[in-house]
Amino acid sequence: MATTHTKSAARAMLAPSVIALFAWMIVPLVLTLYFSTLNYSLYNPIDAPFIGFENYTYFLSDPTFLESFKNTLLLVGGVLLITILGGILVALLMDQEFYGQTVVRLLVLAPFFVMPTVAALVWKNMMMNPVYGVIGYVLNSVGIGAIDWLTTAPLLSVVIIVAWQWLPFSTLILLTSLQSLAEDQKEAAEMDGAGALSIFWYITLPHMKRAITVVILIQTIFLLSVYAEIFVTTGGGPGAQSTNIPFLVANLIQQSGDVGTASAGGIVAVVLANIVAFFLVRLVGKNLEA
Repeated sequence: MATTHTKSAARAMLAPSVIALFAWMIVPLVLTLYFSTLNYSLYNPIDAPFIGFENYTYFLSDPTFLESFKNTLLLVGGVLLITILGGILVALLMDQEFYGQTVVRLLVLAPFFVMPTVAALVWKNMMMNPVYGVIGYVLNSVGIGAIDWLTTAPLLSVVIIVAWQWLPFSTLILLTSLQSLAEDQKEAAEMDGAGALSIFWYITLPHMKRAITVVILIQTIFLLSVYAEIFVTTGGGPGAQSTNIPFLVANLIQQSGDVGTASAGGIVAVVLANIVAFFLVRLVGKNLEA
């Protein structure tokens, strides 16, 4: 049984780590808030007057922000749709007994361990290139003709690349949930005359509900900060067709050196991410209580 002395000793030992973690999170946030109120430019760092909320007004009224906000939603929604539906399908297939099951599972999970920059380069040069890419070769073989994906469908291209990376994660979580389903439930349903589709819809899918909500929560948090795939493949273009909020914020510094507006954009992104996380956590909580 813990005494007052041992509890105090435990708190004292935890204090340095807690303080370091708190400083690691708070100091960058405070500095970002500070710079967001200044007219601070990398090209003239000495002259940085206080301008209040003008950076926020400028960032939020920029038409590019509205397009990047829409692209962010489409990117997150598109990747979630592909990874959830694809993850359920792949998990159902991998749950079956077949020769080489272990090797197949390793191959399916492999894309999740590929760095985003490497994955983007592979898809850009080996898959989606209209001249010597694999997809272009297949389309030419069937008479459709190669498509310059990164120019004609830039946002869809990014969605496909990111979904390819996150599909293994979704599959792993859903497969784990699927394997925890008791076989006697499905056997009882089969004895009552239920078909495969009915068993999936009324038994398997409800059982995977919690896993699906966890996948949505975790993936959404990471998908809101996608950057490398866009930088390597489309560069946010053509125009701003594939620009999301993180890429827009980074561009403000890289192209114009506007630290003040970029800091304001960073704060806006943090607020939006926390709003999304708040509702997702409540959704997950309700499903866990059900």
